[in-house]
Amino acid sequence: MTTIDIPAGSLFGTANLPYGVFSVRGDAPRVGVRVGDSVLDLARALGDDVFAAPSLNPFMAQGHDRWVAVRERITALVGGEVPDGSVFPAGDVTLHLPFEVADYVDFYASEHHASNVGRLFRPDAEPLLPNWKHLPVSYHGRAGTVLVSGTDIVRPSGQRKGDPAPVFGPSTRLDIEAELGFVVGTGTPLNTPIAPDDFARHVFGAVLLNDWSARDIQAWEYVPLGPHLGKSFATSISAWVVPILALEAARVPLPGQDPEPLPYLRETRPWGLDVELAVAWNGQEVSRPPYREMYWSPAQMLAHLTVNGASSRTGDLFGSGTVSGTEKHQRGSFLELSWGGKEPLTVNGEQRSFLVDGDEVVITGTAPGANGERIGFGEVRGRVLPAG
Repeated sequence: MTTIDIPAGSLFGTANLPYGVFSVRGDAPRVGVRVGDSVLDLARALGDDVFAAPSLNPFMAQGHDRWVAVRERITALVGGEVPDGSVFPAGDVTLHLPFEVADYVDFYASEHHASNVGRLFRPDAEPLLPNWKHLPVSYHGRAGTVLVSGTDIVRPSGQRKGDPAPVFGPSTRLDIEAELGFVVGTGTPLNTPIAPDDFARHVFGAVLLNDWSARDIQAWEYVPLGPHLGKSFATSISAWVVPILALEAARVPLPGQDPEPLPYLRETRPWGLDVELAVAWNGQEVSRPPYREMYWSPAQMLAHLTVNGASSRTGDLFGSGTVSGTEKHQRGSFLELSWGGKEPLTVNGEQRSFLVDGDEVVITGTAPGANGERIGFGEVRGRVLPAG
């Protein structure tokens, strides 16, 4: 038998226990849990074949009560001894996409981000459109281009506005969006809306998410139906899924919603979350977006997704939209940080507005956990390659 050492101050203590899919030395991918600086092989440790699958979907589909029971078993196990051969150093494993993405929807839930973008894209109009404070605005993305952290991002090509005719070529205004993503564990059939207060019984966990954005392609195409090629080429997520059960201690009130949302969007106890993100550009921290400032909660997003009768499925992913705060250093996109390119940033001595080939972006996140611990989401990392 083996014991797992958890270093003092680790972001991956027993208050966290995030799930992922890993492999070692070419073995088949399977489900593990991050504990300190180690990964616990759950199929071996628990003797349960559901964790021998190469994704979290079979386990997530078992439902909330099962998630609670397994978390209790893991907590008890790592507090004592675990079977030999079930623990691997985190640095020795290869991490994979942790779940099969069924559908992907990205929201626009930060009032600060939406107001900034409104001022940039529509300078002669009100920053927020009339519907924004009445419903969580979103667009439907592509599940097939959701990528695990560490996957390189090829610069997309598409149409851009020209003078007088549009031009085609690689994006010249490639950007990021620092977000949280939420993973549905148990879905619902058609015509079965999910109420906000049932959020935690359906959503398994949260990931860091970078919704890469080609702003020049987006600006030309998005009227009147919204983003398409400017967003669909790549969305990166962290390899570790932090359970919703671990985020209870991070819950905070929402900043305030005025007017009061319609009844189907009202929560008894809102799912605001005190998650602090950090964005590093070529190793230099450039922003610290605060998720606690988000106007719409993830529970309201899920309620809106399903209120029209749409089904939800195990593996559905929905993003929060860019997380931005009131201050400049809290903006979660380079579009905002550089104010559309008019106020370039100095990154390692070089002037930057948007991403150039070879640039690397790393987003990290932490939150309060149980028993005074702080928990971490790992990272979502991506490097830009030239257009194909």
